[in-house]
Amino acid sequence: MHRPSIARLAQYGGLVAELPPPYLAPSLHFSMARSSQSSSFSTTPVAAGRGRDMNRTRGVSAIHRTGTRFKLSASKYPLPKPVTPEPQQTPDHGLWGFFPKSREAMSAPEFDMDHGRSWAVQELREKSWDDLHKLWWVCVKERNRIATTNLERERMKAGYGEHEASARDRVVQITQKSIKHVLRERWYAWEDAKHEYFTKGYRPQHESAMEEETFESSPSKP
Repeated sequence: MHRPSIARLAQYGGLVAELPPPYLAPSLHFSMARSSQSSSFSTTPVAAGRGRDMNRTRGVSAIHRTGTRFKLSASKYPLPKPVTPEPQQTPDHGLWGFFPKSREAMSAPEFDMDHGRSWAVQELREKSWDDLHKLWWVCVKERNRIATTNLERERMKAGYGEHEASARDRVVQITQKSIKHVLRERWYAWEDAKHEYFTKGYRPQHESAMEEETFESSPSKP
């Protein structure tokens, strides 16, 4: 393979014994028979008559932190400026219900211990449906506040206040159980009243008849 080139080397270089091994002959042949034609490193066409590189991304490198040589489309628009946060405008916001009166993330043990007793069933029986509804959500709000305090205490690894918060939460839970007890009693009473109405034919006295009896029993004016 490529014997003419090897013979030419033998004529100019002298002895055949000094030639390289046969497996290097192809590379040696190509190095000597190098073509005079060569192409530039860049394949980007050069502007005719101006000698200017037409590649607009030439020199852009994220490693060397070199940017583009032309302006981006966003550069002609002004950049937004940071806004200074305004002070709290709603001091009576509903989310403050998740925090104690001091508005701190973690309440003090003295605040958790400052509470009364739970509502008794006898006291709740005298309350209306709206009052029981409001009292229930007051208890839910208080338990959410206690849960927020416990989460912050666990995050801060305070190591105190668990006993006081648990005692306050227990009182709120007893109140909620009492509310459920009263509502369950009223539900059973309502079911018994419907049973008496549909099965035994019991009918309450009409309001008009009661008004007539009240008017007849009242003393007549002179």
